[in-house]
Amino acid sequence: MFDTETTYEVVTYSTGDTKAGTKMGKLQLKDPQNDTVLNCILWEETLKRIDPKLFRCGNLVRIVSGSFNEKFNNCLVSALELIKEAKLGIEKTEQDKLFKEILGYINKISDERLKKFLLGYFEKYEEKIKLSPAAKTMHHNYLGGLLVHIVECLNIAEVNLGLFSAKLDKDKVYAACIMHDIGKIFEYTINTETGLIDYDEKFRKEWLTHSQYGFSICMTQDFKEVAKMIAAHHARTEWGAILDLGQKDLEPLVYLMHHIDDLSAKYGRINVSFLN
Repeated sequence: MFDTETTYEVVTYSTGDTKAGTKMGKLQLKDPQNDTVLNCILWEETLKRIDPKLFRCGNLVRIVSGSFNEKFNNCLVSALELIKEAKLGIEKTEQDKLFKEILGYINKISDERLKKFLLGYFEKYEEKIKLSPAAKTMHHNYLGGLLVHIVECLNIAEVNLGLFSAKLDKDKVYAACIMHDIGKIFEYTINTETGLIDYDEKFRKEWLTHSQYGFSICMTQDFKEVAKMIAAHHARTEWGAILDLGQKDLEPLVYLMHHIDDLSAKYGRINVSFLN
């Protein structure tokens, strides 16, 4: 049973408009003791009284006052207290280190045209790449999260490529690991003061998803197999994939990026609260 003495971890936070045209906050909290989830609503007047930094993913908070429903799985919150502040993300030194590690993988690519394209792209968007999260809520949702996710994918690929009897092109696999989520540098915004992540509506209107962006720029550069791996990395069209892995007779290379991405998303450094 929930009570006002419980310390919760912030899982997700978003804002929207009510039918009356006022702002409303939606906050999902988790009890770290038993992983029970509490869904909360905060009306506009409450939001005006609370520092947005309090809603940072990974923060530990206490509900000072609120009204619970009968099942104690929903709460109308009127006051919150910050117990422990989560990190914004990885430090700049770690960002620089991971960025350099990605460049190291790019320089392992033997296809000179592909290598030149990747190096040019990462030089152009270096600062955005270093700060970008890899997701809003699902995984690596913090400053520098995209760097961590890309490096995890590259590490997983490097360890496993030699295990398969099928001939898999290392250059293309590395490129897909590097570019499969690159559209997220435009898809998301992250407040460097509060750590709150949101969608960039302009990007979503122009590109729909980060997968479409990554697929399109690789196709434009004529890296078709890399583009196909990116197109399939969400596995099913209902999950956001452009190319559904349920189709028959797909090339072996197409399946790999989905499994690499999935491993990092599920078992990697998922949340700021897990950062050392």
